[in-house]
Amino acid sequence: MADRELHILPDNAGLLQAAAEFLRDTINDVLSTKSFCTIALSGGSTPKGLYERLASSGFSNNIPWSKLRFFLGDERYVPLDHPDSNYKMIRESLFKDRQPEPGTLFPVDTTLPAHEAAAAYERTLRNVLGNEGVFDIILLGLGDDVHTASLFPNTTVLEEKTAWVSDVYVEKVKARRITFTVPLINAARTIIFLVSGASKSAAVHQVINGQRMPQTFPAQLIRPRNGIIHWFLDQDAASEVK
Repeated sequence: MADRELHILPDNAGLLQAAAEFLRDTINDVLSTKSFCTIALSGGSTPKGLYERLASSGFSNNIPWSKLRFFLGDERYVPLDHPDSNYKMIRESLFKDRQPEPGTLFPVDTTLPAHEAAAAYERTLRNVLGNEGVFDIILLGLGDDVHTASLFPNTTVLEEKTAWVSDVYVEKVKARRITFTVPLINAARTIIFLVSGASKSAAVHQVINGQRMPQTFPAQLIRPRNGIIHWFLDQDAASEVK
């Protein structure tokens, strides 16, 4: 498997604290050599907890917000003020006490037809990242079905080789999503998986130790070409890791 580091913490609170400290330090490392740091955010309850931790005074005052460029690794195809919107969740957690500065938080334009929304978001990414398409940091969650971002089992988007962003209909949830594709994620310098709870332990095992069946277990496709995966797990999520 690609280079990885496991960070196993006693509980969810410890996981969020350790991940927040790691993210803060990684941002500062990036900014020691670049003028801005690019970060892709994830939806989900564990990432939401991380965003709330980063927004707290203990972290927020030490984060150079104006030098960060935030994108969404995936988005539900709903209005941005819809309860299911990842953008709405991020605004209400990471940015609950501050307005994002212009040009620092990039939502998906879900007023467009889904395929156009994906293409438009890719153009925005290329304007910021350049044609190499290398994120400094990508945050990911993990579903109990081993999906990550909106890369669900047995969906056509898993086969995408060239596009950075794609729309996909997910039969399991009866909904359309906009998602980063595997090639874009695997170009990142640092990938952070945030996983908490016993219900995710089998999924973690399948990715880290299981037989390779990427169509069935899509998170197995996350194998960065030149970067490192950091797994932040609580003890429950890590219980089946060998």
